[in-house]
Order: sequence, then structure tokens, then C-alpha cells
Amino acid sequence: MRFHDRRDAGEQLATRFLEWNADNELFNTIVLALPRGGVPVGAAVARVLHVPLDILVARKIGVPGQPEVGIGAIVDEDPPLYDKRALEMLGLSEDRLGAEVARERAELHRREDLYRHGLPPLQVEGRTVIVVDDGLATGATARAALRHLRGRGPGRLILAAPVCGPSTAALMREEADDFVCLHQPEHFRAVGEAYENFDQVSDEEVLSILHGQDARS
Repeated sequence: MRFHDRRDAGEQLATRFLEWNADNELFNTIVLALPRGGVPVGAAVARVLHVPLDILVARKIGVPGQPEVGIGAIVDEDPPLYDKRALEMLGLSEDRLGAEVARERAELHRREDLYRHGLPPLQVEGRTVIVVDDGLATGATARAALRHLRGRGPGRLILAAPVCGPSTAALMREEADDFVCLHQPEHFRAVGEAYENFDQVSDEEVLSILHGQDARS
């Protein structure tokens, strides 16, 4: 299975949710997209389901000198959530990652300020919350997002992604009330391999989508 782009992936995810909604299971639902890549996917889901869209900014914590290798994640002012096994394998301690955490926390706040323009996040208490990303590799940011949201009292917490690895899927099922992943390749290597078009999503594109001015609509 390959998706044309993130919008196509979101529309296919929404089709899965429409099947659920036959029993009105998505009453009082909101979609929270993880910027940046999850926003075009989440916007398509929210548009098809006719539910509100918001964002939840989570940032990956990378290995010093290798930021692309994720070993943890942060959301809001929550303490970092680390992959303890990865830390042990790499011979790292949480104390040594202070600079990386501070850098990612600063970028997290920059994005929140830019995307929100001072508006508060949507209330999640008692609601069905669908957390959407464009794909899950280690699942670190999604896991941190789910744990953060769990503390805000959602009625039902669902994680949705177009593609993920089988081992990551097993971990995510322990964190969410429901988990939807359309494509779980046996030999998963990278999220981008599931897309024909996987260009980087810019701040400008995120703002356009959030303001209802997506040029592809």
C-alpha cells in the first residue's frame, strides 16, 4: 500500500472512521494533529468527519550529534519521556541530554506560539480524541502525546496513522484506547516509503491549513 500524499492518507484514514461512525461512536469527537507532518493528514480526517481540528506539538529528543535518531520526546512542560532501553544500549543518561531537551523545548514553544496565535487548545475532557500523525517509526512523539492527553481526561483516546512498523503498533495499542494504522509493512524502514509525495511540511503550510486556507481544498 502506498499513499499519494498526506491528504490522500488522511482521507483513507477517515474512511475507516466513517465505518465506525455507523454506531455513532465518534460523537463529541475532535482531531489533534501532531505538527508538522501530521497536520495535512489530520486536516483531511477532520474535514471528512466534520469534526474540529487542533494541534498538539510534540518534539522528538535525539541522540547528541545524531538528532534524527529519536530516544525520547516531550510535550508541553511534561518531563521528557525516554526509551529507557535505547538509553541503556547507547550508554546515555538523562542528565547528559539536558541541552537536547532545552533545544527541543524552545522549538516546541516557538511552534505553539506561531500556530496558535494566543488561542487556547481545544478542551479534551470527556471527548473522543483522535491523535493523528503521518506515520510512526519509533512512536516516541505519539507515545508522549498520548500520555500527556491521558492526564487531561479524554472520554476515549484514539491514535491514528497511515503507516507504522509492527513492533511500534504493539506498543501503541498499550497507550491508546484504540489504534488505527492502515499499513504495517513487515519490513518497515521509514515512513516516507509509504508515500509517493513526502515533501517536508512547512510552517506556512501548517498555518494555511489551520486557518482554513489550504490551497488544495
